[in-house]
Parts: sequence; C-alpha cells; structure tokens
Amino acid sequence: QARSALGPALDKATGTLLYNAAARLKDPKHLGFLVDYIARGEILTDLQLGAALEYVRSHPLEPLDAADFERACGVGGCVTPEQIEEAVEAVISQHRAELLAERYRFNMGLLMGEARSRLRWADGKTIKNEVDLQVLHLLGPKTEADLEKKPKAAKARPAPAEKQKAAVVENGEVGTETRSLLEQLRGEALKFHKPGENYKTEGYVVTPNTMALLKQHLAITGGQVRTRFPPEPNGILHIGHAKAINFNFGYAKANGGICFLRYDDTNPEKEEEKYFTAIREMVEWLGYQPCAVTHASDYFDQLYTWALELIRRGQAYVCHQKVEEIKGHNPPPSPWRDRPVEESLLLFEDMRKGKFGEGEATLRMKLVMEDGKMDPVAYRVKFTPHHRTGDKWCIYPTYDYTHCLCDSIEHITHSLCTKEFQARRSSYFWLCNALDVYCPVQWEYGRLNLLYTVVSKRKIIRLVETGAVRDWDDPRLFTLTALRRRGFPPEAINNFCARVGVTVAQATMEPHLLEACAREVLNEQAPRAMAVLEPLRVTITNFPAPKALEVLVPNFPADESRGFHKVPFQATIYIEETDFREEMDKGYKRLAPGQPVGLRHAGYVIAVQNIIKDASGRVIELEVTCTKSDLAEKPKAFIHWVSEPLACEVRLYERLFLHKNPEDTSEVPGGFLSDLNPDSLRVVHNALVDSSVLSARPFDKFQFERLGYFSVDPDSKEGKMVFNRTVTLKEDPGKA
Repeated sequence: QARSALGPALDKATGTLLYNAAARLKDPKHLGFLVDYIARGEILTDLQLGAALEYVRSHPLEPLDAADFERACGVGGCVTPEQIEEAVEAVISQHRAELLAERYRFNMGLLMGEARSRLRWADGKTIKNEVDLQVLHLLGPKTEADLEKKPKAAKARPAPAEKQKAAVVENGEVGTETRSLLEQLRGEALKFHKPGENYKTEGYVVTPNTMALLKQHLAITGGQVRTRFPPEPNGILHIGHAKAINFNFGYAKANGGICFLRYDDTNPEKEEEKYFTAIREMVEWLGYQPCAVTHASDYFDQLYTWALELIRRGQAYVCHQKVEEIKGHNPPPSPWRDRPVEESLLLFEDMRKGKFGEGEATLRMKLVMEDGKMDPVAYRVKFTPHHRTGDKWCIYPTYDYTHCLCDSIEHITHSLCTKEFQARRSSYFWLCNALDVYCPVQWEYGRLNLLYTVVSKRKIIRLVETGAVRDWDDPRLFTLTALRRRGFPPEAINNFCARVGVTVAQATMEPHLLEACAREVLNEQAPRAMAVLEPLRVTITNFPAPKALEVLVPNFPADESRGFHKVPFQATIYIEETDFREEMDKGYKRLAPGQPVGLRHAGYVIAVQNIIKDASGRVIELEVTCTKSDLAEKPKAFIHWVSEPLACEVRLYERLFLHKNPEDTSEVPGGFLSDLNPDSLRVVHNALVDSSVLSARPFDKFQFERLGYFSVDPDSKEGKMVFNRTVTLKEDPGKA
C-alpha cells in the first residue's frame, strides 16, 4: 500500500518513519492503517509518529476513529512560519527582563520548551532557528563577557539521610547524581505502564479477551501497583538479590503499592527450611515487610488444572525425549508433538499417578522462545517429597510454566526480573494468553555483580566443603547473612543499590564502593569506643590520684548531644605497640623517647621515662610520666588507649580472592579455589577493649577510634567478646 501511494521513489525521511513504525508497533492489525498516513505524507515527524503509536496502543481492539486519531497526532495541523514567529515573540516578551539581565547565560531551552508547548506539532529545528534569531535581535552579538564561563554555584552539603545517589556506572565507578532510590522508582521515572494499561507496553500481546481481563484485574486491585520478590528457597541471598529486593519492594513502596514475598518452591530436591527462614529474615533486615508470604506450591492444584486445559486446547503434549536430547540450541523436534489431545491427557494423568519414572515423560508447551528454544518443559516427574505438600505430588511445574501463572493469580502489575529472563518474555505472554487469564507485564533490569567474589550457590558450597570459609555467613562472603555478620548496616546495602541505580545494563562493581556506603552510615550510627589490638603496657609513675579516675568520652565527638560513656583511667594503661618507637624516623609523630603524645579524651600528655624489655630485647612495658594537657606543650599527636579493659578476640578480614574475576579461567586458569587469598582472615586473640562495650549484643556496631568500624560477632560469650572488623576508617588506596 505504501509503495503504491508513494510511487517508486521513497524519500529517506518517509522510509525512516515507515521502518520505525514497523519496528515499534508489534500489533499487525493497525500497522496498515498507520502506514497509509505515513505514505500519504500526513504523518511527517517523529513527534507525530510517537503520538500515533501511543494512540494505536491505547485502542488495541476497537476500530480506529480516523478523526479522533488525526486530532491526537496532529494530522493536517500545519504550523505556519508566522505562527512560529508569533509564539516565540510572545515567549521572549514574557522573559524579556531576565534575558536582558542574564543575556546569553539565560537558559534558552526554557524558551524552546515554552514555544513548543504553544505549538505542539511545530518543527523543533524551525522553532530553534526562530528563537536564535529573535534573541540575537534583542541582545545583539555575544560579547567577551558573554563568552566567559558561568561560575558554579556552591552546592549545599546534603544531610546524611539524603546521600543515596543515583547511578551512572562506568568501569565499576559510580556517578554523583543525588537521587534516592524511591525517587528513581517513583511514578513515571522508569517509563513503566500504569496498572491496567498493560496493553500500552511494547510487545504486549492483545487478545479479544485482554480488555475484559484487565477490567476484572482493576476491579480486584483497585489500580494498585503490585510486585513480587520470588526467590528459590535453595540457598542464601547475596548482594545481587539486595538489588532485586530493593527494586521490587522499593517500586511498590514508591508508588503506593504492595509487594509479595513468593517462594518459588518448585524443586523439592534442593529446598530446606533454613533457606525459607533466612530469606524472610534478610528481606525484613533490609527494612521491607511483604504484604503476604506466598509459595508457588500454594497454587499447585490450580497449576495442574491449567495444565490439563492447556492440553485440551492443543497447546501442550506429553513427550518422551530424554533431557540430553532436548538440551542445546538445535535439539531435534519431538516426534510426539502432534499426538492426540486425549492421549496426552491420559499420559499426563499417568505422570501424576507415578506410572512413569523420572526422565521418562515430560509435559511440553508448543511455542518457540526468543532464544530459539523450542517447546519448553512445563512439568517433569520427581519422586521427592515436597517441603510443604509432602507426597501429594510426584510431578512438579517448571519456572517457565509456573512463574507467569503465579504472577497472574496474585494480580501482579509489574513482574520485575533480571535481564537473562528477557528470552522468556514471549513464553510469559504466550502462556497467559493461551489460557485466557490475566497477563501481567514482565520488565527486565540489569544484574548487580561484585568483583573479587563468587555468589553462585554451587561455588559457595564448594568453599564451605573445602574449609575455605566456615559457612554461608562467613564475613568474607557477600551473602546478605555474611554482610550482616561482618557488620554492614542494611541502610548501607540499600544505599549501595541506590547508587548503582535502576539500570538495564549489567553493573559489575568494586567492593570498595560498598565499603564506602558502610562508612557513611556507620559514621552516623556507630558509637565510639577505644580498643587496642597489639597491647603494650604503660605505667604512669606520677599518676595524679590514688585510685582510677573516670573519663567522659563522647559517643559521637562531632555531636556531643548524643551522649557520653565513662571509661576508667588509672596508673596502668595499654597502648598500641605501633604507637611507640625507640628511634624516631623523620615524620614520625607518636610516642618516642623525647617525644610526648597526648592521650585521647584523658586530658593528659605522657612522656617516656624508662623502657623495659624481655630477655629477647622486645619492649614489654614503658614507664612514663603524665602532665595535664593545659600545662604541657601541645603534642604532635594524640593516641588511643585502654585501662581496666576487657579481653576480646578481633577478626580482621581482607578480600577472599586475589583476582577481580576468580571465576574467569583466562584470569585464573586453576579455577576459583586456586585463587584464595591466604591472608583473607587474621585473628587477634588477645586484643583489649574499653569496658563501655560490656553490655553489647551480637551485631551491635562500634567505631574503635583510629582503627575502624567493628561489629559484635554471634560467637561472643561471657568473658570473651568477639569483634569483626567491618571496614577500616579510610579506604585503602591500594584497593580503589
């Protein structure tokens, strides 16, 4: 039709419009209608084409009203040069005073935007030319002053709660645009469809029943946004899942909706109660409450009923090809694809009754997926009792069959999943439509990966089995339970996800970016304490009191209104071995003979009088004198110390792997187990900490002054506390 209307010659602009129309409009019913308007030269611009596509998607079933369509996309609405001139003149008149004051530093885009809002279908280039011409007439040519760079306005420092940042991720680095995760997920930010307007999504398949089903859906949900987080309960959640949790729960929260926690428990061989419990704990630890906790197994009866219906409709069949035969990209077609419906129904019932062994029969759906995979499996035989349903079933549905139908049952509006599921989008739409049930919309986003780690369940199990790590919550891993045990606050993980942002592209990040988020949060949350990892005994020979003094130490030195804690100060104290040297190097500022230091918070300066060594010549004690700070010369440095301390164990962690990509055989030919860092854990058995932490409980966090941020480990017991170092106070330049 287009060729007959245009004749043999097709100009480039029209050809581009035709190509874009065909590429962007998946529904063939209205494509000819749209092509005619382009061919006749009545749709001339991308702006008009965009409006036309929006109109067509909004009217998927009914015959299109030509007059209404033409009004919606500016057909026949020719804008004359005179109209453009008048509109620009009116806009410039409105901003004349600011233009004269700011001259060419004025935001000319504002003039363009206002002129376009007056003349929706006018050509943008023509408007710009007219704006440039009239501004030149008003202001004259640019002067040297106009060409000088505009000074940047000083940026207000954001409050800590506002420091979540959106994400431009390049080479593992994060941009600095300040936007909270909720701002990124709110309303139109992601260009997602509104509830009930699923049909406006590109690629969504509209059937004769679609609009009626959407009407029923809206009646049930009231137009509420509904999402779900659907983990498999066969492992512990990791840092990548944190993005999924934030995205699903965050999108619902940002838009006044609800989010389900749905366990995808369709593989009874790998599911354990501890995983169900740990998953929910981690979701709640990150600050989210599911509106309901559901299971795919809740719907096994309905899923089975729908499988029978799919067979009756000629869309599924029982197949006897082996798993090995249907693997790969080009498996042979099933010789049982066209078997009679009645035969498949009987055989499927035999599968349910356990008359076939595992691998002897499957139920397959009749479709070809985007990746070329043909006829994905819907049900398979497994003689394994289910965690929740026991021995009721010996056939279990697959992800490809279960996922979209569970979404449909729960009336999910936005089915958010990672990019690798994009190849399953067509099967998602196909299955809902094949059964004539409500069809949600699947949206994909990029995975979040971290360097210097592994997160796959199989590989973490290997690390545990070989003794490289203790368990799933070993603080050197990046599972969420491990991060919690190490002391990462949930807010830091959420902030990290916000900084990575809601990207479609996969993001592979450096661990030091997560650590930076932890420092920001812990600086505000972790009260200060003093601890000594390598104690050196110091005796103050002229201690000014017969018994211990009490020293008030602020919990947060930058904000003393947040309270103080008391620490004892007596004649015997302990300092870090590294804070004393017998001989001073150039630039050394801490304690040495002839070089006093101040004691933090104590109000005293100490000076070395005598050095006591053991038989091997190692310094084991110092004798010092003290002077009040206001009477002594200001020292070059102040050091931390403890007195009447508690003995404790401190665990210091480094990266578990030596290379950025331990799973990459080109980087690590021997495999990830050959890349373990022998120094990933150092245990300090005889550290000392001040008594203010005595009542701390597991997961309580502190900043040990000058050392870093530490968290109480669950291994702590009465008389021997255990601390995990979460992060150092400052980033190690060697890790950046």
